[in-house]
Amino acid sequence: MTLRPPVEPMLAQAAEALPPPGVLRDVAYEQKFDGHRGLLFTPPAPGEQVLLQTRRGSLIQDRFPDLVAAAIEQFPNGLVLDGELLVWDLDEGRLSFEALQRRAAAGARGAAALGARAPAYFIVFDLLQADGTELLHLPYRERRRRLEVLFAARGLSAPWTLCPMTTDLAKAREWLESWTDVSGVEGILIKNTNQRYLPNHRGWTKIRRRDTTEAIIGGVTGNLARPQLLVLGRHDDTGWLRAVGRTAPLRPDQVRQVAERLTAASPGHPWTGARFSATWGSRDILEVVLVDPGLVAEISADTAVDRGDVHRHPLRFRRLRLDVTAQEAPLFGTGPAAG
Repeated sequence: MTLRPPVEPMLAQAAEALPPPGVLRDVAYEQKFDGHRGLLFTPPAPGEQVLLQTRRGSLIQDRFPDLVAAAIEQFPNGLVLDGELLVWDLDEGRLSFEALQRRAAAGARGAAALGARAPAYFIVFDLLQADGTELLHLPYRERRRRLEVLFAARGLSAPWTLCPMTTDLAKAREWLESWTDVSGVEGILIKNTNQRYLPNHRGWTKIRRRDTTEAIIGGVTGNLARPQLLVLGRHDDTGWLRAVGRTAPLRPDQVRQVAERLTAASPGHPWTGARFSATWGSRDILEVVLVDPGLVAEISADTAVDRGDVHRHPLRFRRLRLDVTAQEAPLFGTGPAAG
């Protein structure tokens, strides 16, 4: 049967760390990139359209004409590739999630101009169909072998990249510890080499690198006696407190620890009148109680950071740093591993 969109991609469940040696057998480790999930469909016959599908089934090929043109030139018909869509911002000289968001949201009319300033790349990690024949029933190791043959036979290069893969746990640990310092790489995916492709099933495991750092508590949800989560900030180089993210909900012991130290905000709090999104990119607004920005929290953060120092995913509160003043906390723009 020939695959046609929408196809639900296979998914991953989160884990905290790579397993110790000997725990897992018959697994492969892939680098995990910080982009948008995408499925690329080349037409079953010449003259038909290349399609690019998002994780949720929307078709966005009109927003990425550079990828479409490269697919027409370099790929055979009847191909379906699973991978991660990334964008390189030429002005900033780095991979940029914000630039990717702009391209994904733009209309077809401005797509070419945006593509000239922020070209798209596609990190391919799975082959779901070749020559019009779907391959979902094949084990990962065979799909991967065929994908490697495709890249070698076609001499594929940018904008296409074959996702780095290893079966060596030591190499995967090295990737998690060092490669996640590279822009765009945020962690590791673990895949069973015997497993077939299971649409909409969380059959893979993802591990994001997390770093410990500090930020200032500028507000809470709930109330001072029972804070639910923390809204955090850092001073910029002018001394202004700028929001960097929010934590996941606090555990009961953390609620007690924080509540004992919170004090209400004085007039002139830098966030007076500000609004905070419930999640990154969401229109839902948090009901935030401002507090005196004198407490510093130690937090665990992954590497998904935008606009200098704004975290896309919830931060994890670890403890209060009563030995660190707000003036000693890392400055805005110094990244997740600053502490």
